[in-house]
Amino acid sequence: MSIRHLLATAMAIPLGVFGSAAPAAAHVLAQPDPVGAYTLTAGRFWSLAGALLGLVGLVVGRLALSRPAGRVGAVARRRRADAAVAAGTACLIIGGLVVAAAEGGPGTGYGIVGGFIDLAIGLIAVVLGGVARARSRRTG
Repeated sequence: MSIRHLLATAMAIPLGVFGSAAPAAAHVLAQPDPVGAYTLTAGRFWSLAGALLGLVGLVVGRLALSRPAGRVGAVARRRRADAAVAAGTACLIIGGLVVAAAEGGPGTGYGIVGGFIDLAIGLIAVVLGGVARARSRRTG
């Protein structure tokens, strides 16, 4: 049996078992239900998670820009700078995915406003980390 046949069989079994539940689930998901202002939807959750990650990147990037105390401080600056760039990049990716997946504007529950905030915070964290990394190369 080839891999294609194996994958096709593996996909067909759940569809056969849950095939009758799919139309009912699609009907429930397609109902236009207004989302409350305080409802935590998946889009809002991911944009919040990205914002928290970006804020961590901002704080670590700011700490990386502080003056090191000797050689050990230069190593710590480099590590903090790398952490800030990594957290900022993750925030940018999450924000971009949230914005790309949003099907509506602000207030629809897709988290598009938080996604744009994630893009801004992530960009700032990456810049702070990059500046700190450049300074650590110059001094260390």
